[in-house]
Amino acid sequence: MGGPDVVIVGAGPAGACAGLVLARAGARVRILDRATFPRDKLCGDTVNPGALARLRALGVADEIETRGLRVDGMILTGERGVAVEGHYPDGVSGRAILRRDLDWILLQHAVAAGCDVEEAIAVRRPLIDDGRGSRRVTGVAVGGRETALSAPIVIAADGRHSTLSFGLGLARHPPHPRRWAIGAYFEHFRPAMREAALGEMHVRRGRYIGVAPLPGGLTNVCVVRSSGPADPELADPRALLARELARDPVLRDRAAGARLATPPVVLGPLAVDPLPSTVDGLLLAGDAAGFIDPMTGDGLRFAVRGGELAASAALDVLAHGWAGAHARLAAARRREFAGKWRFNRALRALVGSPRALDAATIGARLAPAVFRAVIAHAGDCHTAC
Repeated sequence: MGGPDVVIVGAGPAGACAGLVLARAGARVRILDRATFPRDKLCGDTVNPGALARLRALGVADEIETRGLRVDGMILTGERGVAVEGHYPDGVSGRAILRRDLDWILLQHAVAAGCDVEEAIAVRRPLIDDGRGSRRVTGVAVGGRETALSAPIVIAADGRHSTLSFGLGLARHPPHPRRWAIGAYFEHFRPAMREAALGEMHVRRGRYIGVAPLPGGLTNVCVVRSSGPADPELADPRALLARELARDPVLRDRAAGARLATPPVVLGPLAVDPLPSTVDGLLLAGDAAGFIDPMTGDGLRFAVRGGELAASAALDVLAHGWAGAHARLAAARRREFAGKWRFNRALRALVGSPRALDAATIGARLAPAVFRAVIAHAGDCHTAC
């Protein structure tokens, strides 16, 4: 039968969706991941309307919609008691679902489409051919003894700390901002008293707190703040979470009777900037292709759609070769994501500036409709209608 046409490193949403598209098109696909699925993953656990629309288009949304809690919009709170509820327009909705369940559902669909999945296997490095004056990736070295796995195309979908993209100098963590996420699941976290099912984003000076009720009575709470690996508070994330909730006027009473259902997880630095250099043989997808703080809850749409775009680029390479492939993929990603990247950077700057946050607080009081429009844009509702 021969080896795979495409090796995908990373079995999360980007890798699973890329594999699904490729296998349905007839490509031989092998997906590798160091984890064993289903596995836990720190995430906001919210599939926004735009991401859900992409999953419907791929024909993999039914179980997600059945098992997930409906999310009809967002509530955004700021300093000084400002709160704005924004409902997604035209009846569109998202879902809140445990990330371990979402990833497992998508990976099962990839297997059903014909992907060969290998779990608990570490990719150590890319295999490089330096002949003819240029680098080309020809496969990956896997396992402790670095067994070679060759393929004409490798897709790096192995996350923010991608072994492949960082190893080849194709990504970096920017010096500023350096934000870290501290998240956990809680039991008995009191729900907000409102009729609609809304996600929550609580924006404070220098940080924000996302809250997402989930199936099974769990609540995802994630604090994102400026920090660094030497920050002593990161050494005790349980205490850090408790302090943040206890001092927050909106959340302290709701968290008073809650208890941790899982140990807190710390991730950072969050942001990843892709670099313009390209290497034939390798395509990037998901967080490995660049990552912006997930303040708007749209990271899963970037992953799903980014996986689709990488798969389309791989099919093009299989048919026509590498000439122009990287430029076409970069252009497709810009068309798909550039506006949202700018939007997310603007919000990230807002959180980092006390003066801008004060101005936004005044704006929310005077023109709440503007903030409702922001919430609709954050949910990628224009792509879901």
